[in-house]
Amino acid sequence: MKVHHLGERSSLLNRFIAELRDATIQLDSMRFRRNVERISEIFAYEISREMSSCARTVQTPLGIAEVAVPDEEVVVASIMRAALPMHQGMLSYFDSAQSAFISAFRKYGKDNKFSISLEYVSCPAIDDKTVILCDAMLATGSSLELAYRTLRTRGTPSKVHIVSIIASKDGVEFIKKNLGSHKGLSLWVGAVDDELTVKSYIVPGLGDAGDLAYGDKL
Repeated sequence: MKVHHLGERSSLLNRFIAELRDATIQLDSMRFRRNVERISEIFAYEISREMSSCARTVQTPLGIAEVAVPDEEVVVASIMRAALPMHQGMLSYFDSAQSAFISAFRKYGKDNKFSISLEYVSCPAIDDKTVILCDAMLATGSSLELAYRTLRTRGTPSKVHIVSIIASKDGVEFIKKNLGSHKGLSLWVGAVDDELTVKSYIVPGLGDAGDLAYGDKL
């Protein structure tokens, strides 16, 4: 499995991530959502560079131009609710993509231990398509692993790109260990942080991405 760490090189992506992390700027929920969308648009562009393409002939006012364009069928799958702005950003670039939605959340028990509960899945046909699986944060990796394995029960995609804006080192290693042998699977991250708290929150991270985007939940 190939891991693409886009934040390793200086770019506008890092400016948008810095604003997501900033405790003052992130209080503006509209700006927070828009920054998530812009980051996802960058991911979409970079993923498109890995896709197969075909030659398209275009009639211009002065002649004929031949352009190489990506020709893979795309399904954007997002884990609600934190990844919804990511979903919108992806659709801004993959405008003919179909959509899948997954509801997954942590169910806590004693001693800060939790299991991942999956409540809802809505998915189109994914056989032989390229699936882009989005979640804003990759903490332990458990939610993304369950989401990935659930999608695979619905069909056999040709490729799967897992995308997270901020990941923990532990989460990246978890995905590599548990899913790394799967053919056609890639992991894309914007930043990788060193630490997880006892409740498995990423440090320094940015806080609760879903709450920052859509308001505190009860």
